[in-house]
Amino acid sequence: MSDQTPAPEPAASSDAPAPSTGEVSTEQEEYTPRQVVADDLGGMSFDEAIAGTMVDFDDGDLVSGTIVKVDKDEVLLDIGYKSEGVIPSRELSIRNDVDPSEVVSVGDQVEALVLQKEDKEGRLVLSKKRAQYERAWGTIEEIKERDGVVKGPVIEVVKGGLILDIGLRGFLPASLVELRRVRDLQPYVGRVLEAKIIELDKNRNNVVLSRRAWLEETQKEQREEFLANLKPGEIRKGVVSSVVNFGAFVDLGGMDGLVHVSELSWKHVDHPGSVVQVGDEIEVQVLDVDYDKERISLSLKATQQDPWQEFATTHQVGELVYGRVTKLVPFGAFVQVGEGIEGLVHISEMSEHHVDLPEQVVTPGEELWVKIIDLDLQRRRISLSIKQAAEGGVVAAEYQEHFGEHTFDEEGRYVGPEATTDPDVERAWAEYYEQQEAGTGPAAPAAEDPTPEAGEQQPPA
Repeated sequence: MSDQTPAPEPAASSDAPAPSTGEVSTEQEEYTPRQVVADDLGGMSFDEAIAGTMVDFDDGDLVSGTIVKVDKDEVLLDIGYKSEGVIPSRELSIRNDVDPSEVVSVGDQVEALVLQKEDKEGRLVLSKKRAQYERAWGTIEEIKERDGVVKGPVIEVVKGGLILDIGLRGFLPASLVELRRVRDLQPYVGRVLEAKIIELDKNRNNVVLSRRAWLEETQKEQREEFLANLKPGEIRKGVVSSVVNFGAFVDLGGMDGLVHVSELSWKHVDHPGSVVQVGDEIEVQVLDVDYDKERISLSLKATQQDPWQEFATTHQVGELVYGRVTKLVPFGAFVQVGEGIEGLVHISEMSEHHVDLPEQVVTPGEELWVKIIDLDLQRRRISLSIKQAAEGGVVAAEYQEHFGEHTFDEEGRYVGPEATTDPDVERAWAEYYEQQEAGTGPAAPAAEDPTPEAGEQQPPA
């Protein structure tokens, strides 16, 4: 064992090879910078070279780019400019209050219109909906010129109609949505509709559409065939599609026909809604077909029994009928004697005595017997008499069972209720007649001249 301390190893030189680790080392390639020469920019300045890499545009130009960011309030669009363009959310779509993420996604290729190259914050402001609007106007004008059809989804219900997305906001009035006016427009939202362009004004940004015009055009052949097979007098089934003040429209399965208020019922109708409701299935008779105006006139009452015809068949002049006073007029009173049947009692037929006013004899709502003195089916008029009914007569068959036998004689004539009198009075009258026959009773009273008043002179004998 030696007492000598081993000499220290010399420090490793920076140029010395690294100790071996058992791995194969690879030498790095030596970087040789590229020599810059003065004419690489082709004689341009550095600023000019940078400007040459950017697109050139002005306010109002259409540019294309890629969506690089989507926020809730705006979207960034790379169009190759020195900074990305900003599309505010209100400028993304013609639809109001939309979420930008529902319109575009990162990576989408989008066309936009330059609103402002630099706003007060130095930003490039763009509009996607304005670009869409400009492109759409050219298409819309071309379609209008050739009387074509536009197509788009309903995006909104507004006062008086619908808004369609046809590349811009097209207004479809409620009266032009269908062949007949539609009251509830909400179910149309989201539906894709086809329509004709009936008004176009770019300065006012006004586009008015008509789906009814498109329907009329496409259904013209069907309507012509439907009308050709529709004959006056035939009975058709239909569904009430609309009720208006002057009548009701009925869908016959191809076209609508009108039942005028006068053709709804044999009775007086104050409003069509008291007879039919929307959705009712009814049978109607075709009254008339106007091929030029494509109008169909219908009747509901023609499919029902005419109460006047029925009354005239079951009653005759001279019969007594029971009725209710419905209305007083200066010349008499109207009395209802059947369902939908009213007759007139002239003031001269109200009483044996002179009558100045009908209310001196009857009141509305009063029920009484009247006699039929005239029946005119063609003019639908019945003349009645109260004073002749009081004389008795033959009662209509439908009343005999209801009012009892005591009001009729053996031949079926009306004699009124049986009289109820005091027996003592009857006995006194009997005795009076017996005395008259025997010549022992007092003389029958005779008409006397008025007794002259005191002081008045008698005429000479």
